[in-house]
Amino acid sequence: MEKFLPFTINDLAKVTNHRSGEIKFGEKMLTVPVGANPISYIKNTEAKYVLLGIPEDIGIRANFGRPGAASAWNEAIKSIANIQHNRFCKGNQIVVLGQINVIEEMKEVENLDFHNIDDRVKLSQLVQKIDKDVSHIIFSIVKLGKIPIIIGGGHNNAYGNIKGTALAKGKPINAINFDAHSDFRILEGRHSGNGFSYAYEEGFLKKYFVFGLHENYTSKSVLDIIKKTEDRVRYNTYDSINIRKEKNFNQEMIDALEFIKMESFGIEVDLDAIPNIASSAMTLSGFSVEELRQFVSFFAKNKNASYLHICEGAPDLDVDKNNHLIGKLIGYLITDFIKSNSNKNSI
Repeated sequence: MEKFLPFTINDLAKVTNHRSGEIKFGEKMLTVPVGANPISYIKNTEAKYVLLGIPEDIGIRANFGRPGAASAWNEAIKSIANIQHNRFCKGNQIVVLGQINVIEEMKEVENLDFHNIDDRVKLSQLVQKIDKDVSHIIFSIVKLGKIPIIIGGGHNNAYGNIKGTALAKGKPINAINFDAHSDFRILEGRHSGNGFSYAYEEGFLKKYFVFGLHENYTSKSVLDIIKKTEDRVRYNTYDSINIRKEKNFNQEMIDALEFIKMESFGIEVDLDAIPNIASSAMTLSGFSVEELRQFVSFFAKNKNASYLHICEGAPDLDVDKNNHLIGKLIGYLITDFIKSNSNKNSI
């Protein structure tokens, strides 16, 4: 785990707002002691969930998107540290591992231009570099029997999450993606728009369900690709559920779970599916925050839920400077996931 920056007990103290008569997550979450072996420490702790940040937006840049997702980890950890530790959800269920070290890579992309072909190649190569680091760390966490909760970065990191989990499980896994876009585009060099298609092509992703595609922003070529693989790749659209009311949200969740639940699966959440959330592909129309929370809670209940990834939120792009609200939303999603998952229900 040489490519990560540990989050220390001192780091946690700095972002925790102590108040008399209250106990915050930041006072109870675990961190790897300085000098300790992270693998050994995580293995021997009773905490089930391992929090990992990926503060990059290189995959988004490589996909001609607006940078800013690199800021999500810092805002999220501040909010998570100040959630109340109580009988509904306990901070000591979480080990805060830290963040993948992408400092050098982020410096390299500062002056790269997507419109330049050579720069595009460099961007893609940097994404591949990050792929290796993500998959290695996710593999290490899952192999220990723990559940990773990954925050930040572009949706390019779905590839590393899927690959790392599949290698740890010894077989391909499934994925459910709450997203306005499929991220199942052609294999044209790695970026945030083809993490799932690369994972599928390389045999790490078995079945894939996209929940809530936006019909206006899904190309004919992607729909054609999905149609050819409909035994293993399926979707529904936001428009059919919430606009035309042809389908029911709850029933669609049940049907999607039926499709993926026989194997270990990852839960992927792209915050650009929620209206007015600052992101690389911000939308004015989409599912509500409450529907997203219901979605995470529903799929987390299943015994085969193997990780949660929340990505594409970009607090630095918030023109109203309400950066903390994206962190707060991420905190809600994480506690929704833990509350449902730790009950060990089997559906």
